[in-house]
Amino acid sequence: MDVNYELYKVFYYVATSLSFSEASKHLYISQSAVSQSIKVLEKKLGISLFIRSTKRVQLTPEGETLLRHIEPAINLIQRGEAQIMESGNLGGGQLRIGASDTICRYYLVPYLNQFHKAHPSIHIKVTNQTSTKCVDLLETGQVDLIVTNYPNSHLSHGDHVHEIHTFRDVFIASSAYYGELKDRKLHLKELLSYPIMMLDRKSTTSEFLHNLFQQYQLDLVPEIELGSNDLLIDLARIGLGIAFVPDYCMPGDGDLFSLDIAEELPCRKLVITHNAHLPLTRAAREFLDNLMGS
Repeated sequence: MDVNYELYKVFYYVATSLSFSEASKHLYISQSAVSQSIKVLEKKLGISLFIRSTKRVQLTPEGETLLRHIEPAINLIQRGEAQIMESGNLGGGQLRIGASDTICRYYLVPYLNQFHKAHPSIHIKVTNQTSTKCVDLLETGQVDLIVTNYPNSHLSHGDHVHEIHTFRDVFIASSAYYGELKDRKLHLKELLSYPIMMLDRKSTTSEFLHNLFQQYQLDLVPEIELGSNDLLIDLARIGLGIAFVPDYCMPGDGDLFSLDIAEELPCRKLVITHNAHLPLTRAAREFLDNLMGS
């Protein structure tokens, strides 16, 4: 079927923003031109791609299917453009990284700062998602590299996955509210009698902790599930429960302490990886080498 690439490009920006006006701003064309392009594409394909109403726009099932195929193609084209713009050196271009907010704040910031100082003309774009969703960003070509917790059930191991840091998770509590636990060695079973706070079910950390409890035939039912380790730390500080966080997030102010757990908690790793099926930009290769050499 002979469909102009520009029509698919218009579809992509409407589908990802779910807004004809936002798509028109991004493409620098009128909203009526966007609407007309979508009508032409729908006519050529013989299907409806959007459900339009006065308040919102949403994709039809056929539109969602088309987006899943169009999105990687658009990202691949943009990736090629970025590599050409680099013109064989690091004088320009873009570095696109996916990572959770915790990994960004507590681990990546110094490396991003170092890279930015060395290559100020490189545009750095960081996308914050959970470690599992970062894998989806990588597979669809929306980012060049991701830094993620490992094990990660969404990520297959291979030569393109590089370990960069080893850490342990800790249970932390407020000295003011749980001070009696400071000098005690607690079994995981005993922990179940306290309110446990952890990341939500969509995270690799939640998957890891649930699996750990299941290894001891224990059913973990957390009191609070959140999307941020910083919030978990804040709630632990005011005594709402015992939080489960990576040790590199542990504040050093003395208000919180880590519990002594009888069972040994396995180490986890931070890894940096790229899409093995796509070439790395020079900027991404430089950043990868810097992180691996640290």
